[in-house]
Amino acid sequence: MAVRRRQRRAAGCGRALVAALLLCVWCRAAAERVRYSITEELGRGSLVGPLARDLGLSAGELPARKLRLSEEKQYFTVNEENGNLYVNERLDREEMCGESESCSVSFEALVHNPLNVFHIEVAIEDVNDNSPAFSKAALDLEIGEWTLPGARFPLETAQDADVGSNSLLTYQLTSNPSFSLALKESQDGSKQPELVLERALDREKQSSFELVLTALDGGDPARSGTVQVRVNVTDANDNPPVFSKSVYEARIAENLPAGSLVLRVVATDADAGTNGRVSYSFGNVPDGVRALFAVESESGEVRTAGPLDFEEKNKYILNLEAKDGGGLNARCKVQIDITDENDNAPEITILSLSSPVPEDAPTGTVVALLKVRDRDSGENGQVSCELSGEAPLSIVPSSGGSYKVVTASALDREEASEHRVTVVARDRGRPALWSSRELVLEVSDVNDNAPVFEEAAYSAYVAENNAAGALVVRVQARDADAGANGRVSYWLAGGSAGAAALVSVEARSGALYAQRSLDYEQCRELAVAVRAQDGGSPARSSTATVRVFVLDRNDNAPRVLWPAAGAGGAAAGGVAPAAAPFEVVPRSAEAGYLVAKVVAVDADAGRNAWLSYELVQASEPALFRVGLHSGEVRTARAVAERDAAKQRVVAVVKDHGQPALSATATLHVVLAESLQEALPELSERAAGAEAAAGELQFYLVLALALLSALLVLSVALAVLARLRRAGPPAVLRCLGAQRFSVAGAAFPADFCEGTLPYSYNLCVAAPARAVPEAAWPPPPVPILSAEELLGGDSCEKPSPNSSSAVVGEVLADPDAPQCGQEAAGAAVDREKREEARSAAAPPAADRLCHGIAGFLVQRELLAVFRWCGAAAEMCAAGRRWGRRQRALLWAVLLAAWEAAWGQLRYSVPEEMPKGSFVGDVAKDLGLQLPALSEHGVRIVSEGRTQYFALHGKTGHLVTAERIDREQLCESVQQCVLRCELIVEEEMKFYEIEVEIADINDNAPSFQEADTDMRLSEMTAPGSRFPLTEAHDPDSGRNSLQSYELSGDEHFSLAVQAGPGGDQRPELVLAKALDREEAAFHELVLRAIDGGDPARTGTARIRVTVVDANDNAPVFSQAEYTVRVPEDVPVGSTLVTVTATDADEGLNGQVKYSFKKKKAASSQVFSLDSETGAITLGQNLDFEEGKTYLLDLEAYDGGALYDTAKVVITVTDVNDNVPEISVRSAVSTISEDSPSGTVVALLHVQDRDSGANGAVHCSLDGDVPFRLQSSHGSYYSVVTARELDREQVSEYNVTVRAADGGSPALQSSAVLALRVLDVNDNAPVFAQERYSARLAENNAAGALVLTVRATDADWGQNARVRYRLWEGRVRGAPLSSYVSVQAETGALYALRSFDYEEVRELELWVRAEDGGAPALSSNVSVRLLIVDENDNAPQVLYPPAAPPAASGKGGWSGVELAPRSSEPGALVAKVVAVDADAGQNAWLSYELAKATEPGLFRVGLHSGEVRTARFPLARDAARQSLVVVVKDHGRPALSATATLSVLLAESVAELLAELGSAAEAAAPGEPAGSLTRWLVLAVAAVSCLFVAFLLLLLALRLRRWRREQLLAADSGVLRGVPVSHFVGIDGVRAFLQSYSHEVSLTADSRKSQLRFSGGSCCDTLPARPPPDEPAPLLGEEDPAGARPVDSTSVPQAQPNTDWRFSQTQRPGTSGSQNGEEAGAWPNNQFDTEMLQAMILASANEAADGNSTLGGGNGTMGLSARYGPQFTLQHVPDYRQNVYIPGSNATLTNAAGKRDAKNAAPAGGNKKKSGKKEKK
Repeated sequence: MAVRRRQRRAAGCGRALVAALLLCVWCRAAAERVRYSITEELGRGSLVGPLARDLGLSAGELPARKLRLSEEKQYFTVNEENGNLYVNERLDREEMCGESESCSVSFEALVHNPLNVFHIEVAIEDVNDNSPAFSKAALDLEIGEWTLPGARFPLETAQDADVGSNSLLTYQLTSNPSFSLALKESQDGSKQPELVLERALDREKQSSFELVLTALDGGDPARSGTVQVRVNVTDANDNPPVFSKSVYEARIAENLPAGSLVLRVVATDADAGTNGRVSYSFGNVPDGVRALFAVESESGEVRTAGPLDFEEKNKYILNLEAKDGGGLNARCKVQIDITDENDNAPEITILSLSSPVPEDAPTGTVVALLKVRDRDSGENGQVSCELSGEAPLSIVPSSGGSYKVVTASALDREEASEHRVTVVARDRGRPALWSSRELVLEVSDVNDNAPVFEEAAYSAYVAENNAAGALVVRVQARDADAGANGRVSYWLAGGSAGAAALVSVEARSGALYAQRSLDYEQCRELAVAVRAQDGGSPARSSTATVRVFVLDRNDNAPRVLWPAAGAGGAAAGGVAPAAAPFEVVPRSAEAGYLVAKVVAVDADAGRNAWLSYELVQASEPALFRVGLHSGEVRTARAVAERDAAKQRVVAVVKDHGQPALSATATLHVVLAESLQEALPELSERAAGAEAAAGELQFYLVLALALLSALLVLSVALAVLARLRRAGPPAVLRCLGAQRFSVAGAAFPADFCEGTLPYSYNLCVAAPARAVPEAAWPPPPVPILSAEELLGGDSCEKPSPNSSSAVVGEVLADPDAPQCGQEAAGAAVDREKREEARSAAAPPAADRLCHGIAGFLVQRELLAVFRWCGAAAEMCAAGRRWGRRQRALLWAVLLAAWEAAWGQLRYSVPEEMPKGSFVGDVAKDLGLQLPALSEHGVRIVSEGRTQYFALHGKTGHLVTAERIDREQLCESVQQCVLRCELIVEEEMKFYEIEVEIADINDNAPSFQEADTDMRLSEMTAPGSRFPLTEAHDPDSGRNSLQSYELSGDEHFSLAVQAGPGGDQRPELVLAKALDREEAAFHELVLRAIDGGDPARTGTARIRVTVVDANDNAPVFSQAEYTVRVPEDVPVGSTLVTVTATDADEGLNGQVKYSFKKKKAASSQVFSLDSETGAITLGQNLDFEEGKTYLLDLEAYDGGALYDTAKVVITVTDVNDNVPEISVRSAVSTISEDSPSGTVVALLHVQDRDSGANGAVHCSLDGDVPFRLQSSHGSYYSVVTARELDREQVSEYNVTVRAADGGSPALQSSAVLALRVLDVNDNAPVFAQERYSARLAENNAAGALVLTVRATDADWGQNARVRYRLWEGRVRGAPLSSYVSVQAETGALYALRSFDYEEVRELELWVRAEDGGAPALSSNVSVRLLIVDENDNAPQVLYPPAAPPAASGKGGWSGVELAPRSSEPGALVAKVVAVDADAGQNAWLSYELAKATEPGLFRVGLHSGEVRTARFPLARDAARQSLVVVVKDHGRPALSATATLSVLLAESVAELLAELGSAAEAAAPGEPAGSLTRWLVLAVAAVSCLFVAFLLLLLALRLRRWRREQLLAADSGVLRGVPVSHFVGIDGVRAFLQSYSHEVSLTADSRKSQLRFSGGSCCDTLPARPPPDEPAPLLGEEDPAGARPVDSTSVPQAQPNTDWRFSQTQRPGTSGSQNGEEAGAWPNNQFDTEMLQAMILASANEAADGNSTLGGGNGTMGLSARYGPQFTLQHVPDYRQNVYIPGSNATLTNAAGKRDAKNAAPAGGNKKKSGKKEKK
């Protein structure tokens, strides 16, 4: 046992020893840096080293320790299973470390549990994997042939990206006898290759060499790179360019597109390189040529640059110059000829246009004069013209490219009011071009068409009772003419008898109006003739017939014939019942017993006369019925004992019109077995109270009826009087000695046949003027239409022999009515007028004068040419000529015509001032000066600028603008301007040409005043150099003539003659140049023209001597060294290198470039090629690169160069802030975590070195965390104390790192840490107690208040829910009153609260969070109910009065007040209460209504009713007071109390008043209301009647005043009134013409318009006035009637002996005999009824719808009134009857009476039934 114990103890000691040894190894590994070394370009997955083993970690510990790498770029990776370090991606040392000698990668390895950091460094070794490389594939060298042997030329060095021995280079060159290779070793050991020239070069033998340079490195095996070296031998500039031709010629067409090739010039130079490179440009050419042509500087191609136009210029001469790179040049001339193309369309110019042309113009009339011109030449400019379009026109060519457009046939404006023709001008080019110009020729009208109606006959339908002036129909006549000739006026030209009085036509529109209201019963059809006449001279007219049909309307209500309409009312009005018709029905009558028959007629026709009967009222409705169509009143049942003895039946008679009209018939029926039994019933009277009220209402109705009738009668009389006065006015007559009379339609020829025209007779009196009768043409007279003066027509007709009116002339027509002697006396003798016209107007045979010189005669221009005066006099002679004279005139006119078409030519020098004389055009053309302006002579020029004008007074052609020949006619020998002189009236034009002569106003000028030339000092003497030519715009001798040169002895001038005779100056080198003696030479070239005096122009020539390139550039230092800090700003100049060249000019101009720029510095530095300044291109970084090596090269313009090196050393600056990397961190931590908990692991580094890279870390702010330094640059962030989430829920921990630089740089990193919540806080309410006020009557569910509790915890721990503590209110659960919303804490009312029931609630609300375990808290809530004004005051006294329907009366609260009461005596007190509280229950009392308002008052707050004054005797005994009780709520509610007060001294008086009140019942109120309305109606009608009388009086005074005003001129205007009465169809009328008489006097200030009372003619038949009654049955004519004309148709004699039998009169049942009833008819009512019945039957007979005297004795009444109405119902009554419109006689059906002879019917016609009704 002891042994085992010792063994175990020994084993334990061994394990402890091993553990200690491993701990030491691990600590050592942790403290040291682990290093590995590998070569570059290893493949991915290659082993680097056993990292886990080197760190002391076993394979079993790897999963728990979580070994991982923290490098930024994952070059390496760790295997998680064995812990070995492997390559993760390909490693390229050159890419990673550039040119650095050593290259390594450092990173950290992190081990967790516990957390440790290890530093790992892997060294990358170089391999020879890069070959030497040149920056260019080929090197080009330019070496002049004058370079001496032994010259060295540096070559480009190769670059090798490797380091060490792998980058050492050697060079080799291919063998060549002319060149060898030399290596120049630099101070750093590098070798610079140089090309050495072994022997002189000759460009003529060999111009280039091809060499290969090879670079080898020091690797094993070695790598190489090659570059091709091309050596070009440059030549000296000793040969100028030479053109292949001295003159180039080209021929091109115009309108070539821009860029088209014209030709190509070629110049060669024997030199090579830049000296042999030739560029082309224009010499001295105008700017206008440069805008048209362009020359390619490289190829020598001359192309078009702008549009070429042959018409502007057909030839161009250009000077071209060829210049080489050395400044030598040569010149040639290019001549370009432009050929014409057909590119200009003909141009059409309208010189004159005569529009409008009258349609009666003869054929061949010239209407337009055209000028056609084509700017092309040859066939392209030959033009032919034609007219396009259908028109009676033709075009005729004239001389000088002009054309005339003449009429080819007669014109007709009605077919075409205007003619649009297109003048087409087409040239003969290929393809042909054409242009067009539209001519619009208007044709003026001649009155050759009469008006034509749209219809030959019109039909119109007019409903009767139309308004006066209503439109009947509108006739339309169209006149194809225009203007006044097409203006149509209308009037009536006759028609049916009496039609003219019913209708009229509006003269302007042709609207036919009804003059009065038409009546279908009087007139059913009428026809009128309407005439339409135009306003031409002479006028033309046509006639159309209009038939007007009158349509019936339902305008007559049915008329009850039986029973009489006034019978019922008479009985009601108090008249004895015996006078009213009644029927006696026995009480034993059965159902269907015929009581009576209602007989009614309707004056309308058709459906409007169909009648139907209805029973509308009856004392016993079920006792009687009425036949719908027969009108028979029968019993509907048997008469009962209970039926009243007196029965009243009211029947309505309706027609079938729309709307239907009706009438009522009242029938009184007495239920009695005999008449004696019925008499007592008829004698009863109404009660005394009804009789009194009925009597008052009766008189009111009577007064209202009388006033209404009087008002209607007055209005009717006023209307009739107005119609009499406003009858058809008479036609006015024209008065005065001299007037302006308007030609046109005045009245038709048949006006006296009965038309009523609305015409105006316009007579304008004017002072007399003397008019020469023999003058031709007469002075212009304003021909105005009647419409233009007053809107009416003239009363005079035009003369058929005249075409227009003349001043002082009145046109007469024997067929037209004459208005008076004054008009006839003012007319001019027609024979004198005819003589004046014949003497003035040219005869028809003299159309020649009118054709050629017509415009001279019409406008009194009697001379255009000087010899035309005699011709005008011969034309005036007219018919006195013979054939010889006419032939001589023909010859003279033709000769003048040819002379007029000649051309004028003038010549003037240029630059003349404006207004200078050019030529006397008037004299040369034979134009008279006074006629220039009257003939419309003007000058027309082509183009926008008018260079010439015609002086109106002298007739001279003068200049209108300054003329510059060089501007108008450049390069043209002869400059001519053309214009045309247009004579408008003659339709002629004359061409004028003006030649512009040149003057010496331009001096020769050079395009360039200064010319610079560069000549090499090696140029041979005798060389020639072309100079710029001068240009002179003048022509002839004034142009350029010679050149002169002034300068030094080295140069002379030679002038060569060109092919076109132009002079070309050349500069000749007379002596060799030496740049060392003179670098510049100044010369002056002078050009002289041949003018007098001569003008000169000069140009300065500066010759620069160019040096040869024989010196290479040289740097001031072989190597430049500079030190710069790394914070140098971009763009700063680091160093400026300088190289100088002894040569001049281009050969001495040095430029700089990088010869070898390594990849690391490729974008860092930039070199200015001109100044040699090296500037910083991007920011320097000491940490990336510390040293830069640059190779520079300086070369001149001749390709010679030198090289130098620049070494730039970068010094460190504290420009890198410390970098903080979060290696590991947690984002959340529980608030109950203990102190010392690790929350983050940080790594801090600074890329700077030294003190700038020393870093110190700290935490910002007072946070519960601290930093713990770990191994190396690692820090741990741990908790320093306990956390509380409720105080701070989130932490943003700022870790700040600062370095030791000056100034120190710092950086920071923020760690976001969120503290997790623990449920350690209960909810807390916002208030300790809650109180809320809620108005009563709230809506169920109304929000009361919201309680709010908050929980400081978060998430579910802070989610609060609310609930109520249960309780009871008034025995009910609290939850039935209020509820709380669990989520929001909103408290809601579950019912409507009533303040009167519940005034306050106390409850508890609990808030509980969602934690586990949950925490909660409580709060009390007090709810106060606020009162609302929801109860109106309740009146306790006096009590409310019971309703009237209850029968208890309305005197419930009655108070007694003695009449002896003093003011302030208490009468009663109103007592009221209000269920509300507070202000809502405060009551106030007001007196709202009282029978006597000033007698009582009410206390505002007490409600006491007291007397306000002493009661008076006049105060009513009964007083009613209404008291309003209001509360003070908002809104206020109120109640009323009615108090009845009786003013009485005792109780007996009180009872008496109460009794009288009970007797005054409600039936009196309707009677009083009706009485009030009747009084108001009587007052309203009275006021209306008085207002009408006042209006009538005012109108009468106004008319009297107007008659007084018109009476002053009654002696000047007068008419013949003619009127009489004629009876037509029983209607009398007074007719007069509707004419208006207008007087417009020259000496009056007002125009007067009067309606005449007479007519010019009296042929219209008159009719009797409609308001005069005519007796129906055989009465004599009225006293004022006149006898009927003997030509009227006689009426047939009526039958005077026909009777009804005694048994045929209508009775109650038809059973009474004549002996019992006596003779019938027995009163006036029966007589009138019989007359109406007979008249209705007579109307049927007149319509032809019934046969009189036949058909079972019906007399034609059965068709209208039914089969029950027969002649047996008509009483026997003898009377003479006349039936209007018929010659039939009435006979007795039985033939019991003999006919008697009747007196002849010589009286007036009888009025119809409708007139009697009216």
